[in-house]
Amino acid sequence: MNQTFEAIFKKLQNGSDVRGSAIATETEPLNLTPQIASEIALSFRDFLAEKTGKDIRELRIGVGHDSRLTAEAMKEGVLAGLDACEGFDCGLVSTPAMFLSTVLAESSFDGAVMITASHLPFNRNGLKFFTKEGGLEKADITKILQGAAEIRDKGLTPKGGAASKTFDLVSLYSRHMMDIIKKEVNADDYDKPLTGLRIAVDAGNGAAGFFASRILVPLGADIEGSRYLEPDGHFPNHVPNPENKDAMAAIRSAVLESHADLGVIFDCDGDRGACVFADGTEVNRNALIALMAAILAPAHPDAVVVTDSVTSDELAVFLEKELGLTHLRFKRGYKNVINKGIELTKEGRDCPLAIETSGHGALAENYFSDDGAYLSVKIICEMARLRKDGRRIEELIAKLGYPAEEKEIRLSISGDNFAEYGQRMLEDFKAFAEKEACFCLVSPNYEGVRLRYDDGEKKGWILVRLSLHDPVIPINAEANAAGGVDAILAKVRPFFTGYDRLSSF
Repeated sequence: MNQTFEAIFKKLQNGSDVRGSAIATETEPLNLTPQIASEIALSFRDFLAEKTGKDIRELRIGVGHDSRLTAEAMKEGVLAGLDACEGFDCGLVSTPAMFLSTVLAESSFDGAVMITASHLPFNRNGLKFFTKEGGLEKADITKILQGAAEIRDKGLTPKGGAASKTFDLVSLYSRHMMDIIKKEVNADDYDKPLTGLRIAVDAGNGAAGFFASRILVPLGADIEGSRYLEPDGHFPNHVPNPENKDAMAAIRSAVLESHADLGVIFDCDGDRGACVFADGTEVNRNALIALMAAILAPAHPDAVVVTDSVTSDELAVFLEKELGLTHLRFKRGYKNVINKGIELTKEGRDCPLAIETSGHGALAENYFSDDGAYLSVKIICEMARLRKDGRRIEELIAKLGYPAEEKEIRLSISGDNFAEYGQRMLEDFKAFAEKEACFCLVSPNYEGVRLRYDDGEKKGWILVRLSLHDPVIPINAEANAAGGVDAILAKVRPFFTGYDRLSSF
């Protein structure tokens, strides 16, 4: 195998994304530079030419970025790598907008590059790639990185900046979203459908702050309670991550202090989201999935909703018993979830929603693009429609149950060949569980080993799986009563102490 690929580029692959350290720290050496980004972009250009059958000089490729400190330098590197084709500098923008730049008629790029590392620490950066079919797959990224290694070996690294055109993608994307809201709400005041609604937005100092000023305000919404809309790659207020407790506490505080009707929060590049109701109820993870399903269910009876593997039993009951939907609990990883939704749709199944508990939510009606802003638009439109009938959006998930307890433990695997070791451990764990009277294997199950727990007093479940990319065994457990999670973990702890390459339980 190419030594340059092994030494430099292979380490940058994170599933279907490229991610690395763009600023050296005490614990992370520099491994993603503008030059490396340029070589990767040049390889993507060649990949795109092969995929589309177009001459390189005919290709139109857009480049955007989030608020990270190294964004501008990385953008210069990427644009240099697009030499000989037509590159477009889309500036500060969200990841979903970059995908839509390949679809919307006004831009219709052949491909797009988003410079982002999502919610990761300030020193990280990365690249996401899109064609008109959506985000690239893991195998595509491997091919592009192998091509970048060959470019380095042949000395073909672009030496100077390439000419590019600026493209106002934020305005195009904002108009697109505004048109959707106008049509869906269909208010008497058609151009101001959000008049009277107070909506607080928390962009976490990332790239999606324009959602408040460029989409909500022109439609009549009051955004007075919004926070952290200004881009700042230091992320001084909280981690831009809807799964983070501090982040959710921040938007909750903004809603309560401003007496907002709704709060919405995004991650750094805008492809994930969550919300908070007027009473301060946090709507992320299982609750967000339930809310989106409830909004879509009336138009999609008997449809399938795809989620990741760590969703609660209470969510499954809500989706199937309350909404009449089919819940397919699939694998972790937003690409796995989305691809399963696409697969079902191609098979003729009605799958309007594929969504991970992380906040990556993709709707069939939106090209299966995971877009935090689009999730928010659907919620806001539903809220506006319900308000006309004197109803509140909170009603939609009033019957959703919640576990009494939940916990996640992550056990590290030391040494080499962690995937092989982890898989063997999972097989042993399954055999162990089959002998325990309080456990019952869940089937179908698509990832790891999921067990129902019932000791006669407490009920719950546990999922033991192998991380997609890291030498880690995540263990998730939930229970319906206090002390239930401890009871579940006490039953499995002796098993894990028998594996010397695992960190302590």
